[in-house]
Amino acid sequence: MTDALDTVLVVDFGAQYAQLIARRVREARVYSEIVPHSITAAEITARASEGRPVRGIVFSGGPASVHVEGAPSIDPAVHELGIPILGICYGAQLLARDLGGEVARTGRGEYGRTELTVDASAHHGGSTLFTAAQPRTQPVWMSHFDTITVPPTGAVVVASTSDTPAAAYEDRAAGRYGVQFHPEVVHTPHGQEVLEHFLYDACGLAPTWTMTSIIDTQIELIRAQVGSARAICGLSGGVDSAVAAALVHRAIGSQLTCVFVDTGLMRQGEGEQVVETFQRHQGIELIHVRAEDRFFERLAGITEPEAKRKAIGELFIRVFEDASGGLEDAEFLVQGTLYPDVIESGTKDAAKIKSHHNVGGLPDDMQFALVEPLRALFKDEVRRVGTELGLPDEIVWRQPFPGPGLGVRIIGEVTPEKVAMLQQADAIVREEVKAAGLEREIWQAFAVLPDIRSVGVMGDERTYGHPIIIRAVTSEDAMTADWARLPYDLLERMSSRIINEVAGINRVAYDITSKPPGTIEWE
Repeated sequence: MTDALDTVLVVDFGAQYAQLIARRVREARVYSEIVPHSITAAEITARASEGRPVRGIVFSGGPASVHVEGAPSIDPAVHELGIPILGICYGAQLLARDLGGEVARTGRGEYGRTELTVDASAHHGGSTLFTAAQPRTQPVWMSHFDTITVPPTGAVVVASTSDTPAAAYEDRAAGRYGVQFHPEVVHTPHGQEVLEHFLYDACGLAPTWTMTSIIDTQIELIRAQVGSARAICGLSGGVDSAVAAALVHRAIGSQLTCVFVDTGLMRQGEGEQVVETFQRHQGIELIHVRAEDRFFERLAGITEPEAKRKAIGELFIRVFEDASGGLEDAEFLVQGTLYPDVIESGTKDAAKIKSHHNVGGLPDDMQFALVEPLRALFKDEVRRVGTELGLPDEIVWRQPFPGPGLGVRIIGEVTPEKVAMLQQADAIVREEVKAAGLEREIWQAFAVLPDIRSVGVMGDERTYGHPIIIRAVTSEDAMTADWARLPYDLLERMSSRIINEVAGINRVAYDITSKPPGTIEWE
């Protein structure tokens, strides 16, 4: 049996940083999950029987005031579970309010870089979160208006700022800790140390959640789920499905058959690379289905983004069902669903941003049970798993690519002519990013074909062609992203090549929208 997976829960109170907290916990090699603030003490306790005992809880920040009617709260019984709790920003205020402390409306908030001073006795052994190895005065990142003036009953103040007398407090006997600042952001240089002291010293956790342990655990789970049946994996050409396939193949070997559906919506040259990697080098049984015509026929006349995603997802499954005709015992479908996919597709307390092809775009009458070995992982973790499994860098470090492919990078109706145009432009964008040595620094760089035309002049003649929009972003996990500050000479080369080499394009624009408010993909 797999050993129990010690878990730290990150309770989301509406913070923009909840995902970042979860990532920082994982960077300390401790498994974390994000849960809504509606979670109950009984639900937390029940996780032990599921093999995921909760050893620590982190309350995230949030945009609300604890004094506002209807502000997010937590089941009071959670405080009595005996599980160590760390409150961050709003979470620290909530702990203080609920457990006998005071949160005041002082009229003086703190935003941005602030100097934190650790109490002298705390700095010399009287604190769990702070040690003498850290500077007594250190910069931290603040973002709050209300202020903790009195810590919870039983807690002592261990650090303060000029405007926040209880910037950090601890009740070591009860296992309750609070920090008004944000230790999860890079603007708090010693923040990771604070989190690790909570994880290792307060919760008694060990840094055992490694890529090797992830692989070993998933192999056992996959074998238990699939048994002696056969599984099919849909290779899309992206990192996620490739790593999922390699992991499942490691678990069940020849019981896995990969189906590569060539939708006609791939990036230039990727179909050939997928076949080469998995059929010849990985030794995985691969069925190559050329279904371009079926997808273009299905997408004819569809312009609404969600309708396109649903159409592609449904046809994808129908092609799988057709391809599995000779595999009568195929009961499982392997997918490369990631943690950000699950969050963005909507959960009990999260609004749906868009349905991901491998989460929300599947038909209700699908004949397969799902195997999703990467469902709990962020993208960087998936890449590390892929490297550990021996996949080549060309696959592992390939830029993220949406399940519906170029179908959601063409605004409006999808046609073979538009796809060919976009493939050429997109290839130029990626070639130039690679030539500039920025491939590992850019999360995604690609081209978008909008459903408009513009007037131009080429060769002393008037043109009425399509524009191409270049999108390049930096990110850690796709939950948030910033537009990449590409050098002007790089943008100029891209623009010049696209206009000169791709027929029908007469204008190039660069998207400088971050996420939020935009998404990385246009649809």
